[in-house]
Amino acid sequence: MNEILVIGTPELMAARSAWLSALMSERRLSDETVEAYERDTRQFLTFLTGHVGGPAGLEDLRALRPADFRGFLAARRRDGAGARTLGRGLAGIRSFLRHLERLGEVNAAGARAVRAPRQPRSLPKPLSTGDALAVVSQEGQIAEEPWIAARNAAILTLLYGCGLRISEALGLTAEDFAGEPTALRIHGKGGKTRIVPLLPAARAAVATYRQLCPYQPAAPAALFRGAKGGALQPAIIQREMQKLRGALGLPDSATPHALRHSFATHLLAGGGDLRSIQELLGHASLSTTQVYTGVDAARLLDVYDHAHPRA
Repeated sequence: MNEILVIGTPELMAARSAWLSALMSERRLSDETVEAYERDTRQFLTFLTGHVGGPAGLEDLRALRPADFRGFLAARRRDGAGARTLGRGLAGIRSFLRHLERLGEVNAAGARAVRAPRQPRSLPKPLSTGDALAVVSQEGQIAEEPWIAARNAAILTLLYGCGLRISEALGLTAEDFAGEPTALRIHGKGGKTRIVPLLPAARAAVATYRQLCPYQPAAPAALFRGAKGGALQPAIIQREMQKLRGALGLPDSATPHALRHSFATHLLAGGGDLRSIQELLGHASLSTTQVYTGVDAARLLDVYDHAHPRA
């Protein structure tokens, strides 16, 4: 089959180029995102060119119906694209059509009427109890500066011991630890506030960091500081976790967020109830927390397969 080289009229391709340029210069999207949108729209225009029998134009986009988009998704699925790829591709096409709609060139109602493919819900990948404890221990940290090693241990302990998101841990201040607290008030997603117990091990890890840290930020400022004294960025902890993965031989799924998954999974395995775990995690919906029942069931089946004499 000959490759289609001309996928759009000059007018349409010029509008597409202007849109891609605006994504970079005005909306400040990353190069990777713009490349993905370019690829998504190129694939769609290639399909449409074959569909209409010639280079696609604005008039062809004006005539699009939901069935045309479903046909494109079906063709991509036959080529092996999964639900996530199809969903992302449809999002890029919709963005382009909305841009043309704002210019008065097309009506994007057909694209809006198409439901994105259902995304498979993947199970969280928690660490084992032993691996989680190794990751959060101060002795296991590989940073050369003692205070940075203590900082990393304190943050990772808060993720695992309190189920915090990394942004929540880095948003804590010295005021949050005034007076030997037994709980933390966490400001989570959507402006929701929750109370989480502060384990003695986590309180001690933070105290060690504060004792060794050469910077003493003012009370309202973020407690955890970078090497030069500025507010610590999440990417630093993600890189530290990457180093730990290599040192401890852990899989790529062992990320800072995996410690939050481990918190929930280990609580559930220890007899914690879903409603309480939901409140501790700050989930708005119980269905979000229920995914951890699948993790625990998978663990039990794995134990069964390896241990039962009849398995």
